[in-house]
Amino acid sequence: MTDILNIQRIDYRRDDLHAEVAAIRKRIGLRGDVVSEAGKQRTMEVFGQPLTPQQVVQTICDAVRSDGIAAVLKYTEQIDKVKLDRDALRVSAEQLEAAHRQADDAFLQALRAIRKNLVAFQQAIRHEDVSVEVTGGGLLQQRYRPLRRVGLCVPGGAAAYPSTVLMTAVPAQVAGVEQIAIVAPPTPFGSENVDLLATCHELGITEVYRAGGAQAVAALAYGVDGLPAVDLIAGPGNLFVALAKRYVFGEVAIDAIAGPSEVVVIADASTPREFVAADLIAQAEHAPGASILITTCEELWDALPGELSQMCSRLPRGALARESLEEFGALILVPHAGAAAELANAIAPEHLQIATVDAAACLDDYHNAGAIFLGPYSPVALGDYVAGPSHVLPTGGTARFASGLSANDFLRSCGVIHFEQEATAAAAPFLKQLAEREGLTAHCLSVDVRCRKQDRSDDGQ
Repeated sequence: MTDILNIQRIDYRRDDLHAEVAAIRKRIGLRGDVVSEAGKQRTMEVFGQPLTPQQVVQTICDAVRSDGIAAVLKYTEQIDKVKLDRDALRVSAEQLEAAHRQADDAFLQALRAIRKNLVAFQQAIRHEDVSVEVTGGGLLQQRYRPLRRVGLCVPGGAAAYPSTVLMTAVPAQVAGVEQIAIVAPPTPFGSENVDLLATCHELGITEVYRAGGAQAVAALAYGVDGLPAVDLIAGPGNLFVALAKRYVFGEVAIDAIAGPSEVVVIADASTPREFVAADLIAQAEHAPGASILITTCEELWDALPGELSQMCSRLPRGALARESLEEFGALILVPHAGAAAELANAIAPEHLQIATVDAAACLDDYHNAGAIFLGPYSPVALGDYVAGPSHVLPTGGTARFASGLSANDFLRSCGVIHFEQEATAAAAPFLKQLAEREGLTAHCLSVDVRCRKQDRSDDGQ
């Protein structure tokens, strides 16, 4: 008989509900100041002292900035246990082509179908130029132009993620980015993975580099021999990738600082318990992955630990999922749908799955989520792989203010201001009211000289 899963259960009747939820949020947030005993030992081996993750990242990034590719290769050997020479940092065109030839036809067909979905959605939401006429003559514009060069991080630790190549590269391509550099650790699940390399080749990506972790982020930010610097770094990664993106921000743009993946499932008596269990486990198998149920149904709340245990016992990654559920999961019972929405908005999860009988009717009650999956037949896996929006989403409560990756993140906007003489003269009195109060008399002068020129023209001079 399978042991009942020891997942945290929170009853709304307890006075410390918000304290419990705050504790969950703290566990799945990105602090970067906690290191395990194994982590301490690893940093001792590499750095000679038990550095925190933040200190590790600073050390690596500073070394890459000063020593370039030599530091990238050094830390790749020390951390990933792979010794590379300078010529091997970039995956060759022949290797990309060979991987594509080896790829299964069904896999390539899936890539093409998914790419079609992504392109259709990303093109639909892509910003377009806007023009507004100015009274008196002239035009105001907001122009959008693609970034010149971007770097995309693809994880390669516990599993291969060709889906991340799709979900980051296709939005960049829709935006019109011409130069895309992908970095992935030199592991069987990273830059040595045939499916990942075949995906890159299928999308026409020719720059793939054997580098992961903080050293890869630093190389993209600062540029090293053979890998020119980029304008923006996007894509998911482990704690060290996230902290490195934070460290180099300002030198280069970043999409977000992401923590462990997470889901909040909203369910009621109408939601099949096997749906709920499968969705919680699907997130937990990221290991770590935070899985939280908020339900108004006490029967479901009571039954889920047993359902989760049985389902985990039948899955290849069930043991990892079970560990995540017990460490980062929670089952929360609330008195009514309004309380469920209030709690979900406070958590602001990466993925929010509303699987209740009235899901569409209550959508407007939910404000904070990276992506919302509506109805019992819309599992998060659809967004992870095929739907159209990118699966690179804000985590750790940042969905309160951040959005998921899209084609628009690879665009930069620029205002264009074109006034004719008459329009400038009409605006001059209002401009001067502010500029004189701020003591910026040259601002006034720059307008006055144009108005005087117009006055002379009106007098026939």
